[in-house]
Amino acid sequence: MSFFGMGRPQPTSAEKVAAVENELKVVAEMHSRMVKICTLKCIDKTYREGELSKGESVCLDRCAAKFFEAHTSISEQLQKETAARGGGGFMG
Repeated sequence: MSFFGMGRPQPTSAEKVAAVENELKVVAEMHSRMVKICTLKCIDKTYREGELSKGESVCLDRCAAKFFEAHTSISEQLQKETAARGGGGFMG
């Protein structure tokens, strides 16, 4: 409970560390999914050249941007829904 009995209790250091570790895990998982999906979509399976073609580079750039935009939008919506239910995270 907070000092005046109002609001939520402040998280402990261990809870803050756990929240940061969880956030890092989420970001790492998102990165892995993005690499897998964008690679399957954009990279030619025959690997004809040692370097990416211009088309592959553009495709990867757009795919990553769309993936990140979708992830951000979904995260914001989930945060709004969590806040509306009275819950809350430690980050932000």
